[in-house]
Amino acid sequence: MSAPLDASKIVITPVATPSKPLSNDKLIFGKTFTDHMLTVEWTKEKGWDIPHIKPYGPLCLDPSAVVFHYAFELFEGMKAYRTEDNKIALFRPEMNMKRMNKSASRIMLPNFDGEELIKLITRLIEQDKHLIPEGQGYSLYIRPTLIGTTTTLGVAPPDRALLFVICSPVGPYYKTGFKAVRLEATDHATRAWPGGCGDKKLGANYAPCILPQVQAAERGYQQNLWLFGPEKNVTEVGTMNCFFVFKESATGKKELVTAPLDGTILEGVTRDSILTLARTRLDPKEWTVSERYCTINEVKEKAKRGELVEAFGSGTAAIVSPIKEIGWKEESIDIPLLPGEQSGEFTKLVAQWIGNIQYGKEQFENWSRIIAEL
Repeated sequence: MSAPLDASKIVITPVATPSKPLSNDKLIFGKTFTDHMLTVEWTKEKGWDIPHIKPYGPLCLDPSAVVFHYAFELFEGMKAYRTEDNKIALFRPEMNMKRMNKSASRIMLPNFDGEELIKLITRLIEQDKHLIPEGQGYSLYIRPTLIGTTTTLGVAPPDRALLFVICSPVGPYYKTGFKAVRLEATDHATRAWPGGCGDKKLGANYAPCILPQVQAAERGYQQNLWLFGPEKNVTEVGTMNCFFVFKESATGKKELVTAPLDGTILEGVTRDSILTLARTRLDPKEWTVSERYCTINEVKEKAKRGELVEAFGSGTAAIVSPIKEIGWKEESIDIPLLPGEQSGEFTKLVAQWIGNIQYGKEQFENWSRIIAEL
């Protein structure tokens, strides 16, 4: 019988000398790592092996491992937060586990019990909890990863795999902090397509997007606004989900719009959180919350009529990223910001809503899961 992932079998080998925390001003996103990592091997024959927490270090992989040749790789992005009452909390980790298993199924890698992996991640964080930075906007970024390790040049479902988790103390995702960005609407390259894997967190989804991003940066834009199809539907922004706020001139009613989950859109945890909070907290007489496509031409026309109120991207790394301008066909679509500030009113509110839950200032539907005390 294939063995399940079992956190109770964990073996921990601690480092001889724990690291000292870096000051917050020295934390560059994804550049600093904690002392320990988690590894668990899997084989088709035996199932999940003993989980190990050990000193952070290189992996030893055969050059013929299928991850290198056929992109059998997926990952997740989640965070642990130091709350105001000195506890450590994860934000909706069960959603990351569900999405990770969905990604694994798509590329024939093994599934696992999500709660067992959460237990293992908890033990990993406990080893290095002194390295979690303090302060709003600072956290411990957690990167669970699953790769195929079968040694063959044949294309087939892997019969060996490696699950590993590394952690990185982080500050704001962008060096500029919470500042509005300029986007280039991109239709010459495609991030995802119907029947593809745009709703999975596969490494293969990300590398092809870098060239268009670099090209946009050469023209002064921070990210791409990905368009798809003859209608030029707005799908995502960079590696984030995308939101717009429109306001009808006749009625004054506002609409929060994001693309629907049709298989091409990543099922973002932050995206779902924003939609849930908006539907719970906004007055339905004043707001409509829509999961629908809008086109770049709709955005442009609403901007001309003064009906484009604000726009932002959402994701685990940046939480929300305000948008101030979209370049499209040698035109600029300007998006209003609050006077003297770097976002619109609703974007600022969303950041506050989620931040309050993540840092333990308020509870909402058990989204903040306490896993340890400091």
